[in-house]
Amino acid sequence: MFRKDAEKLRSFVGAQSEFHGELTVVGTLRMDGEVTGRVRADEVILSEAATIKGDVLARRIIVGGKVEGNIRAPELVEIRSKGKVRGDIFTDNLSVMEGAEFNGKIEMGTDESKVLDFEPKRQELSLSRQ
Repeated sequence: MFRKDAEKLRSFVGAQSEFHGELTVVGTLRMDGEVTGRVRADEVILSEAATIKGDVLARRIIVGGKVEGNIRAPELVEIRSKGKVRGDIFTDNLSVMEGAEFNGKIEMGTDESKVLDFEPKRQELSLSRQ
């Protein structure tokens, strides 16, 4: 899913760790602990034990834990089966697995050049009378 160079884990918030404030990371952030405040990174991966209480901004976000805040990720937001999101999501690509919880609104960007006008053909029914 992620490119090889982007897959390298750059930062880690460990289990039973808490951070309060604005967390900005270059590269991938893996979270098993709790952050209260805004999170910014290239990519964010939340384990099932992780919690973010605040807004998240990244190119890609995978939610296995809990987010209470808005998510803005232009490339991808994935909510895994045990993931919970309470807030709005702004993305171009969204994946929500069965069992995931989401409460909020979704705003997905569209590329006008990819939108095709589709008008279904009307089929004329001919009735045979005998």
